[in-house]
Amino acid sequence: MSNRKPYVREVKRTWWKDHPFYRFYMLREATVLPLILFTLFLTIGLGALVKGPESWNTWLNFMANPIVIAINIVALLGSLLHAKTFFSMMPQVMPMRLNGKPIDAKVVVLAQWAAVAFISLVVLIIV
Repeated sequence: MSNRKPYVREVKRTWWKDHPFYRFYMLREATVLPLILFTLFLTIGLGALVKGPESWNTWLNFMANPIVIAINIVALLGSLLHAKTFFSMMPQVMPMRLNGKPIDAKVVVLAQWAAVAFISLVVLIIV
């Protein structure tokens, strides 16, 4: 048995700041924080809706707070960033074929955005 110590490379806590790819990755992953708050706000709103009109009005006043509005805007932007990165990655992860010929990646991405726009329009009409 050897008494030599194995080499252990020191890793700083800010290792991801040195490369643009990892900085973007960390930014994209950090967008989950406002999404968590948005989900929490909606869950509290559902509880307020069940409790009655007074509780519902209190929640509506809370949602009108400029800080909450800013958090919701950041959550929306984070969701759009996630959608963009996911949609652009999908043709590479799951190449699609039609009659044995590969479908262009741009067509797949545009079809996904069209589906998002259609579903959003349907939700806007219903609500």
